[in-house]
Amino acid sequence: MSSLTADQIVDLFERDLRARKRLAELIVMEPDIRLAIINAVLREVATKDDIKALESYIKVLEGRIQELSNMVSEMRGAYKELSKRIDDLDKRIDFAAKVTLLLTGSVLAALIAEIISRIRILLPK
Repeated sequence: MSSLTADQIVDLFERDLRARKRLAELIVMEPDIRLAIINAVLREVATKDDIKALESYIKVLEGRIQELSNMVSEMRGAYKELSKRIDDLDKRIDFAAKVTLLLTGSVLAALIAEIISRIRILLPK
């Protein structure tokens, strides 16, 4: 008589639904095995305390998210204000450059006029 291997036994149970159900019933009827199964399942189940802890943690996270959202809004406002100030400063610098160019041109024109007038004085008539 040949002996069955564990793999062969598992294959037989996989093929026979009725035999699997009977095996499950036999296993569940044993108090020690049933307790072991229940304890194993309970380790995977969330308790009311677990859920309450998660809810409070979620509320903390929601508060942090709101704080970050507020900070982002403040930063956007500050960015817009800073952009305006930079734009205004850019306009002022542009204006100052134009005024400087104009004044430098005026000074050069005055110098050229002065040089020409002195040259005319020095030139014989």
